Amino acid sequence: MQKLNILCTSKPCDGLLYYSYEYTQYIKSLGIDVDLIIVTHPKFSEKSYIKSIESKYKKFDSVIFDDIDDDGVTLVMGRSMITLPYKERYYYSNYQLFILNLLFRNKIIAIYSENHRKEYPFALEHFKPRHIIDLCDYDVYPNGVGKPFQKRIYFDVYKPLIQDKKFDYLINGTNNMYYESAMDIISKYPSHGILVYDTENKDTKYNHLIVPYDNLLGSFDTYVYTKKIVDPAPRIIQECKYFNKNIIFENSNIGAKIYYEREIEIPNVENILNEL
Repeated sequence: MQKLNILCTSKPCDGLLYYSYEYTQYIKSLGIDVDLIIVTHPKFSEKSYIKSIESKYKKFDSVIFDDIDDDGVTLVMGRSMITLPYKERYYYSNYQLFILNLLFRNKIIAIYSENHRKEYPFALEHFKPRHIIDLCDYDVYPNGVGKPFQKRIYFDVYKPLIQDKKFDYLINGTNNMYYESAMDIISKYPSHGILVYDTENKDTKYNHLIVPYDNLLGSFDTYVYTKKIVDPAPRIIQECKYFNKNIIFENSNIGAKIYYEREIEIPNVENILNEL
C-alpha cells in the first residue's frame, strides 16, 4: 500500500486543519503509513498550528511542516487546499512551492467542495497533477462529483471536556463575513464570546476570543450559528451534539441543517484506502 500524505494549507484553527489531523490519526490507527503535511500559511507560524492542535487533542503526532518524509498519494480534505496555495503562491517561499509541487504532481484524492470555483481549474493547470480522484458528500453537494464520502469527527483523539463556563453564548467571527453576521445579532447575546484570529480594529466592548482558545467547548452553554453561506462541514455543530451543548440558528443553510441532523459516527475511509 502506498504512503498517504494528508496536506493542509489552511490557517490554524480552520476546520480543515482539524479534519486533516483527525483523519491522519484515524488512518494511522489502522496501521497505514500516513503523515499530516502542513505547508504553513504565509501569515502564520508553525507555533500557531502546534498550539491549535495541542489545545484540542490528547497528543501531537505525525505532523510534518513544510517538508515531506516520503512521496506517495496526497489527500486534501477540501479542494481549497489546492486553490489557496495557488492564489497566494507569490507569498510562499521557494522551498514551500517545491514541496507543494512534489505533493501535487502524482495522484491527489480531493474532497469535493465548491468554494473557489473559478480558481480551481487554474490551480490544477498550474500544479499539473497526473491523476485526480474526487470524493463527495452528496447530501451537501448533490451536484458534485466523485465517490461517496462524508467528513466525520474522530472524537477518540479529543482531550476530555472540562466544564468551566466563561460566557453563555459562543459565536464564530474568524473571517470578515462571519464577523459581520455576528455583529448583526450580537446585541441579543450580552454574555458572549466571539472567535477571532486577532483583535486588530475590533471594538473592545465585545468579548473577543483569540483562537486557539483553550478548552473552548467547555467555556459556553450555547453556540449561536450565524453563517449565511453554504457551510460544507460545520464541525462545531457536531461537537455541540457530542458534548450536549445547545445551538441557536440565527441563520441556516444546507450544510448546517445536514450536520445538525447527522448522527455521530467514526470516519469511514474505505474510498480513501481503496486508492492506496
